[in-house]
Amino acid sequence: MNFLPWGTLFFSILWASVVTAIPSRTIDTRASSPFVGTSGSGFVVNGSSLKYIGTNVYWLPTLNTNEDIRNTLANISALGIKVVRLWAFNDVETVPVNGTWLQLVQNGTVSVNNGPNGLQKLDTVIQMAEEQGLYVILSLTNNWDPVPLSNTTRPRNYLSNNYGGMDTYVRQFGLQTHDEFYTNPSILTSFLNYTTQVVSRYVNSPSVFSYELANDARCNSTLPASATCTTETITAWHATVAAHIRSIDPNHLISSGVGGYLCPDCPKLYPLTAPAPPVTSPAPGKKKRSQAKPVTKKQILREQSERRRRNREVAKRAGTLVEDGVRVRGRWVSTATKRQQSSTSGSLYDGSYGVDSQDISNIPDIGFSSFQLFPDQQSYGPDDPNVPSWQSIEQNGAQWITTQAQSAAAVGKPAVLTAFGLVTQANAPDFVPFNSTVAPFASENLAKRQSTLGYGVTDQQQATTYTTWLDTGIASGLNGIVQYQWGQSGLTAEPGTTISPSTTTGESPTPSSPGETPTPQQTTGESPNDGYAITGSNTVQQILGNSAQSIAAD
Repeated sequence: MNFLPWGTLFFSILWASVVTAIPSRTIDTRASSPFVGTSGSGFVVNGSSLKYIGTNVYWLPTLNTNEDIRNTLANISALGIKVVRLWAFNDVETVPVNGTWLQLVQNGTVSVNNGPNGLQKLDTVIQMAEEQGLYVILSLTNNWDPVPLSNTTRPRNYLSNNYGGMDTYVRQFGLQTHDEFYTNPSILTSFLNYTTQVVSRYVNSPSVFSYELANDARCNSTLPASATCTTETITAWHATVAAHIRSIDPNHLISSGVGGYLCPDCPKLYPLTAPAPPVTSPAPGKKKRSQAKPVTKKQILREQSERRRRNREVAKRAGTLVEDGVRVRGRWVSTATKRQQSSTSGSLYDGSYGVDSQDISNIPDIGFSSFQLFPDQQSYGPDDPNVPSWQSIEQNGAQWITTQAQSAAAVGKPAVLTAFGLVTQANAPDFVPFNSTVAPFASENLAKRQSTLGYGVTDQQQATTYTTWLDTGIASGLNGIVQYQWGQSGLTAEPGTTISPSTTTGESPTPSSPGETPTPQQTTGESPNDGYAITGSNTVQQILGNSAQSIAAD
């Protein structure tokens, strides 16, 4: 296979990214175009603005029949959902007997599968999405790839972290730390080669919304980070890969896929520049628009304190106030929650994950700001003792959304919540964290854990929280909100594939009369559930449909 001259390319681009602050050249499309572009802080397509509700279907290319792909996309489209996000990678270390795979990564070499169970499956998804009027976010790799698999009962590709990704490259190239994926020349050459083969297929496809460089990139994963990985390491990698894609495809947006972690105090490769002062006063009757300011730690702490104060006032009026502070001379002087957060805003804002979302969003070739929201896997703020725990989750999530909207506005680009989810009690037995292969609340594991009964929120609490988050996102000016994840039943199941046999429908295979050919049974299955699937949840589907109407009218 042909490899790119990586060494010269990477270091020249990296040096240029550090010393040069160049104007944004993301796709800015004000005229009519079938490709999604940006105009200021909004999306445009075919000359009209676009705001959307989306859903995640990372497993879509692994379905066993084209009919299943078509039916899944049709059901999604019927709700008014406009965008689906999926994995455009499926790395294996040995070629599987059955199922889909896109790239073999083995002993320092890579080989792309262009066959019917390879990139042609991705072609089918893109074509059928276009038929349904849907746009597709193509994610090119994943931060999470835990091995060895501790649970072998799930088929390959069932979990979102079982598609290969960064650590597959690191292991197969004989390296030790996760962040060598971003800096090792051989790995970067191989990844850019794969990226080239994917991107070049869809240069002229209007159904591609964006190329997402990686899902939730960080300095560490199952493999540890090196001592030298910083926010600048990951920002530089995003800049390099984005520039490479832009050299191939001038038509489509490029996005990061990061979790949204901010670091106001970290050094920047792409610092914000102060806007020029307006030369004219606003027209009579028009308010002067204030310039969006970057997020600060002081602001975060102030907002958390104000929310706690409001909750305490409500609890005091209701007679349910919880006094959890320290009493000095008969006076409550500090609550435990306040002490917990009095001097720090936590790992969300200190760069400890190696991510500075604002700096990444300000890369010229990055088209919009991305972030995620998963309270079962990441704390987004302290619990407030004066509200139920699920309501703390709801409120912290809403603040995270408004914070991200502010950060994107300071950069001057659209903002998209690319994945959000909350585990219910009904889904808890299927819940597997992204950096694990074990379901901690499955029945076979509960005996080992004494305090896990009743994990998760109720269905009603999930519905209330989802409604709050969606409403907050729309009110804050988010341009896209993507739920994680879709659930689909009635899928064709085949042994050894992602959709393996689980239930059986159809008539008995026993012939009703001598000599009659038996009616074969039809084996069906459901799409993967890692604790977030909404299979059969009419309530969540209705919430998504209502929000799709609201954001389109915003």
